[in-house]
Amino acid sequence: MSKPDLTALTTEASNPRTEQLDAMPTLDLVAAMNDEDRHVADAVRSQLPRIAALVDEIAERMRKGGRLVYCGAGTSGRLAVLDAAECAPTFSAAQGQVVGVIAGGSEALVSPVEGAEDDTSAGEADLRAMHVGPKDVVVGISASGRTPYVLGALGHARSVHALTAAIVCNPGSAVAAAAEMPVEVVTGPEVVTGSTRLKAGTATKMVLNMLSTGAFVRLEKVYGNLMVDLRAQNQKLVARSIRIVAQAARCDASTAERTLAACDGEAKVAIVVLRHAVDPATARTLLLTHDGSVRRALEVGTA
Repeated sequence: MSKPDLTALTTEASNPRTEQLDAMPTLDLVAAMNDEDRHVADAVRSQLPRIAALVDEIAERMRKGGRLVYCGAGTSGRLAVLDAAECAPTFSAAQGQVVGVIAGGSEALVSPVEGAEDDTSAGEADLRAMHVGPKDVVVGISASGRTPYVLGALGHARSVHALTAAIVCNPGSAVAAAAEMPVEVVTGPEVVTGSTRLKAGTATKMVLNMLSTGAFVRLEKVYGNLMVDLRAQNQKLVARSIRIVAQAARCDASTAERTLAACDGEAKVAIVVLRHAVDPATARTLLLTHDGSVRRALEVGTA
Protein backbone atom coordinates (compact mmCIF):
# COMPACT_ATOMS: atom_id res chain seq x y z
CA MET A 1 0.00 0.00 0.00
CA SER A 2 1.40 3.42 -0.96
CA LYS A 3 2.03 5.94 1.77
CA PRO A 4 -0.42 8.88 1.88
CA ASP A 5 0.89 12.31 1.00
CA LEU A 6 0.50 14.40 4.16
CA THR A 7 2.45 17.45 2.99
CA ALA A 8 -0.65 19.52 2.29
CA LEU A 9 -2.24 18.93 5.72
CA THR A 10 -2.01 21.85 8.13
CA THR A 11 -2.23 19.40 11.04
CA GLU A 12 1.01 17.80 9.81
CA ALA A 13 2.91 21.05 9.26
CA SER A 14 5.73 22.19 11.53
CA ASN A 15 4.75 24.95 13.95
CA PRO A 16 7.40 27.73 13.81
CA ARG A 17 6.44 28.90 17.30
CA THR A 18 7.47 25.60 18.87
CA GLU A 19 10.47 24.57 16.81
CA GLN A 20 12.69 24.85 19.92
CA LEU A 21 10.21 23.06 22.19
CA ASP A 22 12.72 20.60 23.60
CA ALA A 23 15.08 23.42 24.59
CA MET A 24 12.47 25.51 26.40
CA PRO A 25 12.29 25.80 30.18
CA THR A 26 9.25 23.89 31.40
CA LEU A 27 7.26 27.02 32.19
CA ASP A 28 7.86 28.33 28.66
CA LEU A 29 6.91 24.92 27.24
CA VAL A 30 3.52 24.82 28.95
CA ALA A 31 2.98 28.52 28.17
CA ALA A 32 3.56 27.75 24.48
CA MET A 33 0.96 25.01 24.66
CA ASN A 34 -1.47 27.36 26.37
CA ASP A 35 -0.88 30.03 23.74
CA GLU A 36 -1.61 27.54 20.97
CA ASP A 37 -4.76 26.36 22.71
CA ARG A 38 -6.08 29.91 22.68
CA HIS A 39 -6.48 29.63 18.91
CA VAL A 40 -8.79 26.61 19.20
CA ALA A 41 -11.87 28.46 20.45
CA ASP A 42 -11.59 30.97 17.59
CA ALA A 43 -11.33 28.13 15.07
CA VAL A 44 -14.47 26.56 16.52
CA ARG A 45 -16.25 29.94 16.55
CA SER A 46 -15.74 30.26 12.80
CA GLN A 47 -17.90 27.14 12.37
CA LEU A 48 -20.75 28.05 14.74
CA PRO A 49 -23.40 28.50 12.01
CA ARG A 50 -22.62 25.03 10.66
CA ILE A 51 -22.57 23.54 14.16
CA ALA A 52 -25.92 25.15 15.03
CA ALA A 53 -27.54 23.86 11.85
CA LEU A 54 -26.25 20.37 12.61
CA VAL A 55 -27.54 20.53 16.20
CA ASP A 56 -31.03 21.29 14.91
CA GLU A 57 -30.89 18.42 12.41
CA ILE A 58 -29.70 15.99 15.10
CA ALA A 59 -32.47 17.05 17.48
CA GLU A 60 -35.14 16.75 14.81
CA ARG A 61 -34.09 13.24 13.83
CA MET A 62 -33.68 12.09 17.42
CA ARG A 63 -37.15 13.44 18.15
CA LYS A 64 -38.42 11.03 15.48
CA GLY A 65 -36.55 8.06 16.90
CA GLY A 66 -33.25 8.45 15.08
CA ARG A 67 -29.79 8.03 16.51
CA LEU A 68 -26.66 10.15 16.67
CA VAL A 69 -23.77 7.96 15.54
CA TYR A 70 -20.19 9.17 15.84
CA CYS A 71 -17.39 7.28 14.09
CA GLY A 72 -13.65 7.83 14.13
CA ALA A 73 -10.23 6.26 14.58
CA GLY A 74 -7.59 6.79 17.24
CA THR A 75 -8.07 9.97 19.26
CA SER A 76 -11.12 10.92 17.20
CA GLY A 77 -12.77 7.59 17.94
CA ARG A 78 -11.94 7.75 21.65
CA LEU A 79 -13.47 11.21 21.90
CA ALA A 80 -16.53 9.93 20.05
CA VAL A 81 -17.02 7.07 22.50
CA LEU A 82 -16.45 9.39 25.46
CA ASP A 83 -19.07 11.91 24.37
CA ALA A 84 -21.61 9.19 23.60
CA ALA A 85 -21.06 7.45 26.95
CA GLU A 86 -21.70 10.63 28.92
CA CYS A 87 -25.12 11.33 27.38
CA ALA A 88 -26.93 8.66 29.41
CA PRO A 89 -26.16 9.92 32.93
CA THR A 90 -26.33 13.59 31.95
CA PHE A 91 -29.51 13.56 29.89
CA SER A 92 -31.07 10.12 30.50
CA ALA A 93 -30.40 9.33 26.85
CA ALA A 94 -31.97 6.04 25.83
CA GLN A 95 -29.75 3.03 25.28
CA GLY A 96 -28.23 3.37 21.81
CA GLN A 97 -29.57 6.88 21.22
CA VAL A 98 -26.03 8.25 20.97
CA VAL A 99 -23.36 5.81 19.83
CA GLY A 100 -19.61 6.17 19.49
CA VAL A 101 -17.92 3.80 17.03
CA ILE A 102 -14.15 3.46 16.99
CA ALA A 103 -12.02 1.74 14.36
CA GLY A 104 -10.70 -1.48 15.84
CA GLY A 105 -13.49 -1.81 18.41
CA SER A 106 -13.24 -1.63 22.20
CA GLU A 107 -9.59 -2.75 22.20
CA ALA A 108 -8.70 0.49 20.40
CA LEU A 109 -9.96 2.54 23.34
CA VAL A 110 -6.90 1.67 25.40
CA SER A 111 -4.26 0.70 22.86
CA PRO A 112 -3.60 1.20 19.13
CA VAL A 113 -4.99 -1.40 16.74
CA GLU A 114 -2.63 -1.66 13.82
CA GLY A 115 -4.14 -0.72 10.48
CA ALA A 116 -7.66 -0.20 11.84
CA GLU A 117 -7.99 3.36 10.57
CA ASP A 118 -6.83 2.38 7.08
CA ASP A 119 -9.62 -0.15 6.53
CA THR A 120 -12.40 1.43 4.47
CA SER A 121 -14.44 -1.78 4.42
CA ALA A 122 -14.39 -1.96 8.23
CA GLY A 123 -16.08 1.45 8.42
CA GLU A 124 -18.77 0.22 6.06
CA ALA A 125 -19.18 -3.05 7.95
CA ASP A 126 -19.43 -1.44 11.39
CA LEU A 127 -22.25 0.86 10.31
CA ARG A 128 -23.99 -1.90 8.39
CA ALA A 129 -23.98 -4.01 11.54
CA MET A 130 -25.71 -1.16 13.38
CA HIS A 131 -28.48 -1.05 10.77
CA VAL A 132 -27.97 2.67 10.22
CA GLY A 133 -30.87 4.15 8.27
CA PRO A 134 -32.65 7.32 7.12
CA LYS A 135 -33.62 8.51 10.61
CA ASP A 136 -30.02 8.53 11.83
CA VAL A 137 -27.27 11.15 11.78
CA VAL A 138 -23.75 9.82 11.21
CA VAL A 139 -20.87 12.14 12.14
CA GLY A 140 -17.48 11.12 10.78
CA ILE A 141 -14.60 12.48 12.85
CA SER A 142 -11.13 12.82 11.35
CA ALA A 143 -8.52 15.43 12.23
CA SER A 144 -6.68 14.84 8.95
CA GLY A 145 -9.89 14.63 6.94
CA ARG A 146 -8.60 11.60 5.04
CA THR A 147 -9.13 8.58 7.35
CA PRO A 148 -10.23 5.62 5.19
CA TYR A 149 -12.27 4.02 8.00
CA VAL A 150 -14.33 7.20 8.34
CA LEU A 151 -14.73 7.53 4.58
CA GLY A 152 -16.07 3.99 4.47
CA ALA A 153 -18.52 4.70 7.27
CA LEU A 154 -19.79 7.88 5.64
CA GLY A 155 -20.09 6.16 2.27
CA HIS A 156 -22.32 3.47 3.73
CA ALA A 157 -24.36 6.04 5.68
CA ARG A 158 -25.09 8.02 2.52
CA SER A 159 -26.03 4.86 0.64
CA VAL A 160 -28.81 4.17 3.18
CA HIS A 161 -29.90 7.83 3.24
CA ALA A 162 -28.74 8.67 6.76
CA LEU A 163 -27.79 12.32 7.23
CA THR A 164 -24.00 12.56 7.07
CA ALA A 165 -21.85 15.12 8.86
CA ALA A 166 -18.15 15.48 9.60
CA ILE A 167 -15.74 17.11 12.02
CA VAL A 168 -12.33 17.71 10.42
CA CYS A 169 -9.33 19.95 11.16
CA ASN A 170 -8.00 20.53 7.65
CA PRO A 171 -9.70 22.54 4.88
CA GLY A 172 -10.96 20.95 1.69
CA SER A 173 -10.66 17.36 2.87
CA ALA A 174 -12.04 14.13 1.45
CA VAL A 175 -14.03 13.44 4.63
CA ALA A 176 -15.65 16.88 4.48
CA ALA A 177 -16.52 16.29 0.83
CA ALA A 178 -18.11 12.95 1.73
CA ALA A 179 -20.47 14.56 4.26
CA GLU A 180 -23.58 16.63 3.66
CA MET A 181 -22.92 18.83 6.69
CA PRO A 182 -19.16 19.22 7.29
CA VAL A 183 -17.68 21.19 10.18
CA GLU A 184 -14.13 22.27 9.29
CA VAL A 185 -12.29 23.48 12.39
CA VAL A 186 -8.86 24.44 11.07
CA THR A 187 -6.59 24.46 14.14
CA GLY A 188 -3.27 24.71 12.30
CA PRO A 189 0.09 23.10 13.07
CA GLU A 190 0.36 21.27 16.39
CA VAL A 191 2.76 22.04 19.24
CA VAL A 192 4.34 18.64 18.58
CA THR A 193 4.25 18.18 14.81
CA GLY A 194 1.42 15.90 13.74
CA SER A 195 0.18 15.16 17.28
CA THR A 196 -3.50 15.78 16.66
CA ARG A 197 -4.48 14.67 20.14
CA LEU A 198 -3.51 18.25 21.05
CA LYS A 199 -5.26 21.23 19.38
CA ALA A 200 -7.24 19.11 16.92
CA GLY A 201 -8.37 16.84 19.74
CA THR A 202 -9.40 19.82 21.86
CA ALA A 203 -11.36 21.31 18.98
CA THR A 204 -13.07 17.99 18.31
CA LYS A 205 -14.09 17.67 21.97
CA MET A 206 -15.50 21.20 21.93
CA VAL A 207 -17.62 20.50 18.85
CA LEU A 208 -18.84 17.17 20.22
CA ASN A 209 -19.85 18.96 23.43
CA MET A 210 -21.91 21.39 21.38
CA LEU A 211 -23.57 18.74 19.24
CA SER A 212 -24.73 16.45 22.05
CA THR A 213 -25.51 19.17 24.59
CA GLY A 214 -27.25 21.37 22.04
CA ALA A 215 -29.37 18.51 20.73
CA PHE A 216 -30.50 17.45 24.19
CA VAL A 217 -31.29 21.04 25.15
CA ARG A 218 -33.54 21.17 22.08
CA LEU A 219 -35.07 17.88 23.24
CA GLU A 220 -36.13 19.51 26.54
CA LYS A 221 -33.55 17.75 28.70
CA VAL A 222 -32.49 21.05 30.28
CA TYR A 223 -34.49 23.73 32.15
CA GLY A 224 -32.61 27.01 32.33
CA ASN A 225 -29.12 25.62 32.66
CA LEU A 226 -30.14 22.74 34.93
CA MET A 227 -29.82 19.10 33.82
CA VAL A 228 -33.34 18.22 34.91
CA ASP A 229 -33.32 14.83 33.14
CA LEU A 230 -30.13 13.47 34.69
CA ARG A 231 -29.96 9.83 35.71
CA ALA A 232 -28.92 9.78 39.39
CA GLN A 233 -26.86 6.58 39.59
CA ASN A 234 -24.43 7.53 42.36
CA GLN A 235 -24.28 9.66 45.49
CA LYS A 236 -22.87 12.68 43.66
CA LEU A 237 -25.72 12.68 41.13
CA VAL A 238 -28.36 12.08 43.82
CA ALA A 239 -27.06 15.16 45.66
CA ARG A 240 -27.05 17.10 42.38
CA SER A 241 -30.68 16.10 41.72
CA ILE A 242 -31.67 17.47 45.10
CA ARG A 243 -29.89 20.76 44.42
CA ILE A 244 -31.49 21.03 40.97
CA VAL A 245 -35.00 20.50 42.32
CA ALA A 246 -34.42 22.89 45.21
CA GLN A 247 -33.17 25.61 42.86
CA ALA A 248 -35.83 25.16 40.19
CA ALA A 249 -38.71 24.76 42.64
CA ARG A 250 -37.42 27.43 45.04
CA CYS A 251 -37.60 25.19 48.07
CA ASP A 252 -35.25 23.83 50.72
CA ALA A 253 -33.17 20.69 50.23
CA SER A 254 -35.27 18.55 52.60
CA THR A 255 -38.45 19.34 50.66
CA ALA A 256 -36.69 18.65 47.38
CA GLU A 257 -35.37 15.30 48.65
CA ARG A 258 -38.79 14.15 49.92
CA THR A 259 -40.50 15.17 46.69
CA LEU A 260 -37.88 13.46 44.56
CA ALA A 261 -38.44 10.24 46.50
CA ALA A 262 -42.19 10.50 45.88
CA CYS A 263 -41.47 11.06 42.16
CA ASP A 264 -39.20 8.03 41.72
CA GLY A 265 -36.17 10.29 41.52
CA GLU A 266 -37.41 12.17 38.44
CA ALA A 267 -36.29 15.77 38.81
CA LYS A 268 -38.62 17.10 36.11
CA VAL A 269 -41.65 15.60 37.80
CA ALA A 270 -40.59 16.82 41.23
CA ILE A 271 -40.16 20.39 39.99
CA VAL A 272 -43.63 20.47 38.45
CA VAL A 273 -45.14 18.87 41.57
CA LEU A 274 -43.66 21.55 43.78
CA ARG A 275 -44.24 24.56 41.52
CA HIS A 276 -47.84 23.63 40.65
CA ALA A 277 -48.74 21.88 43.94
CA VAL A 278 -50.02 18.81 42.11
CA ASP A 279 -49.50 15.07 42.53
CA PRO A 280 -46.83 13.18 40.53
CA ALA A 281 -49.37 11.68 38.10
CA THR A 282 -50.68 15.14 37.19
CA ALA A 283 -47.15 16.46 36.84
CA ARG A 284 -46.25 13.62 34.47
CA THR A 285 -49.33 14.34 32.38
CA LEU A 286 -48.41 18.01 32.16
CA LEU A 287 -44.90 17.14 31.04
CA LEU A 288 -46.15 14.61 28.50
CA THR A 289 -48.60 17.16 27.10
CA HIS A 290 -45.75 19.62 26.60
CA ASP A 291 -43.21 17.22 25.06
CA GLY A 292 -41.24 16.92 28.29
CA SER A 293 -40.61 20.67 28.56
CA VAL A 294 -40.44 21.82 32.18
CA ARG A 295 -40.63 25.44 31.05
CA ARG A 296 -43.87 24.98 29.11
CA ALA A 297 -45.37 22.79 31.80
CA LEU A 298 -44.75 25.52 34.36
CA GLU A 299 -46.17 28.26 32.14
CA VAL A 300 -49.66 26.73 31.98
CA GLY A 301 -52.29 26.66 34.68
CA THR A 302 -53.47 23.42 36.27
CA ALA A 303 -57.16 24.18 36.68
